[in-house]
Amino acid sequence: MNTDPDKLLAKHGALTQTSNAKVVSHVQRDEDDWVRHTVMLDGYDVPFVFRRKKAYRSLVGARVNLTYYRQTESVAGIDFESMKVVRIKRA
Repeated sequence: MNTDPDKLLAKHGALTQTSNAKVVSHVQRDEDDWVRHTVMLDGYDVPFVFRRKKAYRSLVGARVNLTYYRQTESVAGIDFESMKVVRIKRA
């Protein structure tokens, strides 16, 4: 599957691209058969979330390029905004 960010952005208007962002926090949690990754970026107060089948090496301190879109999750009746990551790659 080709995940070129320019093609993704052209096809899906709601996607956003962020380049060379510094990771300040990276947490991995088991979620059924998946591993849920939550990444916090320098200058952003919203978590960036993605899932993989396996754990990933820590991204803390790394620079990454992200393609993502905004989503809202409801937890105990309270809405939380997060960013659903479609593509993440080290810069």
